[in-house]
Amino acid sequence: MHEIRLASRPTGWPTAENFDLAETEVPAPGDGQVLIRNIYMSVDPYMRGRMNDTKSYVAPFEVGAALDGAAIGEVVASNAASVPVGAVVAHGLGWREYAVAAADRVRVVDPAAAPTLSAYLGLLGMTGLTAYVGLLDIAQFREGDTVFVSGAAGAVGSVAGQIAKLRGAKRVIGSAGSAEKARHLVEELGFDAAFNYKDAPVREQLRAAAPDGIDVYFDNVGGDHLEAAIGSANKYARFALCGAIAQYNDTAPPAAPRNLALAIGKELNLRGFIVGNHGHRMPDFLAEAGAWLRAGKISGRETVVEGLANAPEAFLGVLRGDNTGKMVVKVGDLPTVRS
Repeated sequence: MHEIRLASRPTGWPTAENFDLAETEVPAPGDGQVLIRNIYMSVDPYMRGRMNDTKSYVAPFEVGAALDGAAIGEVVASNAASVPVGAVVAHGLGWREYAVAAADRVRVVDPAAAPTLSAYLGLLGMTGLTAYVGLLDIAQFREGDTVFVSGAAGAVGSVAGQIAKLRGAKRVIGSAGSAEKARHLVEELGFDAAFNYKDAPVREQLRAAAPDGIDVYFDNVGGDHLEAAIGSANKYARFALCGAIAQYNDTAPPAAPRNLALAIGKELNLRGFIVGNHGHRMPDFLAEAGAWLRAGKISGRETVVEGLANAPEAFLGVLRGDNTGKMVVKVGDLPTVRS
């Protein structure tokens, strides 16, 4: 089998040289374990932080070892009665063709309940849960709110904006990295307004899109977007700080936000969160998102890259903003059809 290993730690922007495609033996499952043939794997912005040898909420990747992350695959050998051969499972050992995992660390999913298996890595996975928890629990969204989502054409942002509309937002505004993506937000996902953050200063475009201010900000970008949101925030506005992709590759401290003192007078609530601490919300999320999906009310667009060897480039593409919706890598064939 093949796996992608961390060859070296980057300084600034990662490059292909920081990754290594290695060959190794297919592992055998022990007691209570299953062997999974991976079909899709996820590449996500947070993985950039794990390439650094720094303490964070999740352990850094080890140089010379395989990377890991969300994946979905078919169980091809099992030493656990609870997860039989043929089951399709979501788990955390991506970046490789085969993985051994404890049966109690995988989640059995129903392939027939999703439009694609990869949806369990995006709309029906941790991506969707992040949007759900961030908007409803962290930002405490209320019907009638005006919502701004940065990086709204990405995996989490696109779902957060759609949930806001479905839950009765007065107005939903998104930023994106191209005119095409901005049109996608409005014409396909139902945002009320969207702008290309490269066209003009974010603060100016946000002020024009939300002349009456914003009540909720879902932050995936940080930097100038966070500064603009603070400037346009109404009194008592609530911010969910999900990511800061604008500064993940910086080698110097960020230049913004420069107006953080406004958060005092406006009595803003700025709260960061880690979705892994909110797993108990998955049943509620799946019940609501599943109903929306069956009714055709929510969309989980994907950008799919073929082949494990291309996973590093797919990851770099996420950091560049090449994707629309969730970026996934197809590692193997779809599950065997069984009668």
